[in-house]
Amino acid sequence: MKNSCLAILLLCATVGYAMPIASSARSLVPSDIQQLIGVDYRALKDSPTAQALKEKVLPDNLKEFESALKGIGIDSEHDLDQLDFASFRTEKKGIQTIGVAQGSFSAKVVLKKLKLKKITATKYGTDRIYPMDNGFVMTFLDDNTLAFGTEDSLHSALDTRDGKRPSLDSNPVMTDQMAAVDSAPLWSVLDQQGTQTMMFSVMGDAAKVGDYESIKKRILASRYTMNFASGVNFDLSVQTADSMTAATLSTILKGVMLYKKLSASPVEKTAIDAASVDSDSSNLQIHFKSDDQKFQSLMNSPLFAAVSH
Repeated sequence: MKNSCLAILLLCATVGYAMPIASSARSLVPSDIQQLIGVDYRALKDSPTAQALKEKVLPDNLKEFESALKGIGIDSEHDLDQLDFASFRTEKKGIQTIGVAQGSFSAKVVLKKLKLKKITATKYGTDRIYPMDNGFVMTFLDDNTLAFGTEDSLHSALDTRDGKRPSLDSNPVMTDQMAAVDSAPLWSVLDQQGTQTMMFSVMGDAAKVGDYESIKKRILASRYTMNFASGVNFDLSVQTADSMTAATLSTILKGVMLYKKLSASPVEKTAIDAASVDSDSSNLQIHFKSDDQKFQSLMNSPLFAAVSH
């Protein structure tokens, strides 16, 4: 799937409880994780703002996956409950991405349809791998859960589950980040390199100054959530090595926002005013809050675009 971040926090729209990442999904995630995203599809259905944002920032390859699901009789709008994505680094093939879908679909029903279409499986270890549209392949983990991706990425994930390569549980930085957010209806965690890239994008020209270069290596990871239960709330926490680094980043970013505001359009000024930046111990905190109507006009703001892409 798309390189680097896949840093799209897909959406939650209603009050309710999130589905934590399933153990079957977690077992597939390698330790060299770049980003992990949890999406509660049930919460997308009733919010026009969530749907508008989904259409705005949804990556093309996720749209391709939804299309591929339809090709095997699974409607993402009605049959999906939870979708988890993991982007991970490999030495020989760069970034790979796998996804796990849970829902009200049934493996027995889907496989019966594939059989009628004369779509057959290949074996990888003990797993049966089925082709999908758009170059994806999939395998069922249980009757209501399937894993998908390119053939190489799915093989890497299955190798992780089978103990042939280190898993997410051997990466304490990322598991700690996940533990802080995975009870939210929508969440994502990002590793050090991905977070550094994201912060470089957020800061623009300010990231080229000496202060930022000197502290970049002390940026360790990040996590963020988005909630549409009462307006729009976006929270980003960037973990750093110490409180001094977090405070310095906060100061730089506040300066960036003031500078941007000088030449900003009215819509951009509204976006900047709706964001707050602070530090808490060794964490940089960014909070964005808006009502639904204003948010739909702010989706093109540079700050939000930089953080969410």
